[in-house]
Amino acid sequence: MSLDNKPVYSGGCQCGAVRFHIEGALGEASVCHCRMCQKASGNFMLPLVSVREARLSWVRNEPKRFRSSNHVRRGFCSECGTPLTYEAPDGMAVAIAAFDHPDEIAPAVQWGLEGKLPYTDTISRLPGHSSLDDPQAVEFLRSLVSYQHPDHDTAEWPVEENS
Repeated sequence: MSLDNKPVYSGGCQCGAVRFHIEGALGEASVCHCRMCQKASGNFMLPLVSVREARLSWVRNEPKRFRSSNHVRRGFCSECGTPLTYEAPDGMAVAIAAFDHPDEIAPAVQWGLEGKLPYTDTISRLPGHSSLDDPQAVEFLRSLVSYQHPDHDTAEWPVEENS
């Protein structure tokens, strides 16, 4: 919370080139299944939350924008490609997974059901495993060094040049 008791959120792309802060109450969180959102996110669906009257500020660079239709621009990091925004005449929404704490923003509605992939309703019934349940992956995962930006603000990024 900020000093005036407004919620404060932060987030950004996976490489850290773009970071944002949002002060104030977020609007409705949703999942969109439309084909445009599928392609923009490279995924089955795109979870978004409306910024509404909250104040969004870009604190490290701004996203590059792609005009995906005559009404919509989509913001993304020009360095790593992370999808960040959906910008339409009625407002802006931010990709929920781009927030530092996406677990705090639960979708409340689904849109674009005409594009919903039929198997998405059964994903939760698939067998599930922890990453360390795969004996062949254990050593790989233990030696893994992530170059993704951490889920918090940093004074500078990257700390060292990644190759």
